[in-house]
Amino acid sequence: MVDKALVKQVMATILMVDEAAIGDDASMDNIDGWDSLKQMNLVLALEESFGVSIPDEDAGNATSFKLIVLVLEEQLVA
Repeated sequence: MVDKALVKQVMATILMVDEAAIGDDASMDNIDGWDSLKQMNLVLALEESFGVSIPDEDAGNATSFKLIVLVLEEQLVA
């Protein structure tokens, strides 16, 4: 199971927003400044924090809190 609090903490740090702004509906569409560069940095930080390697295809598609959690769950099971 993925530590959602840690996901939110990493997202908040990389996206430079308050952790309270990271809800279940958080996505590139509603977080200001979440661009492709921050997406890349976010994926790298998540890989480091969770000790996984996220495939490029999944990294490009993990553009919301829910999708990030799903990708991490898949990687932690593998």
